[in-house]
Amino acid sequence: MIPLAIPDMPVMSSMVPLLASATDPMSHIVDKKMHQWNILGQPVMLSMVTMVTAAIVLLILLRFAAKSIATGPESMGNRRFVSRSALGGVIEVMVLYLRDEMLEPVMGVRLTRKYLPFLLSMFFFILSLNIIGLIPFVEVQEFIHSLRGEPFSIAENGTMAIFGGAATASISVTGGMAFISFVLIQVQGFRELGVKGWLEHLCGGHELVSGSPLLYPIVLLVFLVEFFGLFVKPAALAIRLFANMVAGHTLLIVFTSFGALAANAGLGWFGVGAITAVSAVGAMLITLLEVFVALLQAFVFMFLTAVFISLMAHEEHEHDEAHGEDAAHAHGAPAH
Repeated sequence: MIPLAIPDMPVMSSMVPLLASATDPMSHIVDKKMHQWNILGQPVMLSMVTMVTAAIVLLILLRFAAKSIATGPESMGNRRFVSRSALGGVIEVMVLYLRDEMLEPVMGVRLTRKYLPFLLSMFFFILSLNIIGLIPFVEVQEFIHSLRGEPFSIAENGTMAIFGGAATASISVTGGMAFISFVLIQVQGFRELGVKGWLEHLCGGHELVSGSPLLYPIVLLVFLVEFFGLFVKPAALAIRLFANMVAGHTLLIVFTSFGALAANAGLGWFGVGAITAVSAVGAMLITLLEVFVALLQAFVFMFLTAVFISLMAHEEHEHDEAHGEDAAHAHGAPAH
């Protein structure tokens, strides 16, 4: 770490530990070891505690929202169909939109009902981790420890913090969630298509496999592409989420560190204040963008997982849609 030299600014000296990492923005983003806890001699990473805590808080909030959304007794009249809390209303709108406008058109009604709990859990879990990563929990805890005279450990890839950090900015976290999606996609493929159908799907379909022997080189080529695609698709999910979170957090940290860099350059109170004010405005704008990106990336991860699941039942899904249209015409109703 390069220590800050801030002459004639004794008031800011207590903030040196918090601002010292301006020379290394990535120190705020990388996952850190927790000095306090070990499991079987191995250090506990901050992202582990953050994920468990986020899951518990999310479970409590969603259960509260579910109770407020549930239909009340008949004595309430029409009000029993209205959500009884603001949180419940927001969750209800999000769930209905994702189910009716995003998932059902891609997966069909049957698959949507089957995988909706998993997909929504994934969406809200990733969203909560992304939002937690925008709040400087770790930096505040480290600053409090520094005021107590305890060592500032953020630069040594360790931390005295007990919660916080950008968990989704760790490739191990996003890779773990992508692995879960990969397993579920393959389970869906074996359930819907069977082993033979799964292999035919990788070879381009039954028509291509049972066609002329002259097509076998094409079948082999399609198989190689599709087989590697089984691993590339979840890897892309992990890398996309990881890269977007790292890029956004890095940009935000750079904006917020301009004041510390100006102080380190010895620009004086006026120069530091002016640069800090401008960087604060930029940081607020970037934060608004990051909130949108946090929501978008949670949706993209969930939606692409739904798309990959639906591809493993593509032929049956088309059959179900066609059957639904025929049934609708038979009853004189417009096809949905």
